[in-house]
Amino acid sequence: MNERQVDLAHTVALGSIDDVDHHEVQDLLDTEDPALRAEFMREIRQTREALATLADATATPPPATLRSRLLAAIAAEQPPVAS
Repeated sequence: MNERQVDLAHTVALGSIDDVDHHEVQDLLDTEDPALRAEFMREIRQTREALATLADATATPPPATLRSRLLAAIAAEQPPVAS
């Protein structure tokens, strides 16, 4: 794979693909070269796995008060219920 194809694989793994890139990715997936297609898919998978590992390693629990603050904010934006 060339550098552009690796960049495309990373873009797909991040879920930040635009229309132009989408067409390039589709061309890669439709390629007659099964080795290139497999390498592209492997790069996407490895990137997703690396991102998941990073997310797990850096995840922190939300503050204990978050749930009550969110529910209060939601309740404040809802119109009153008619009795």
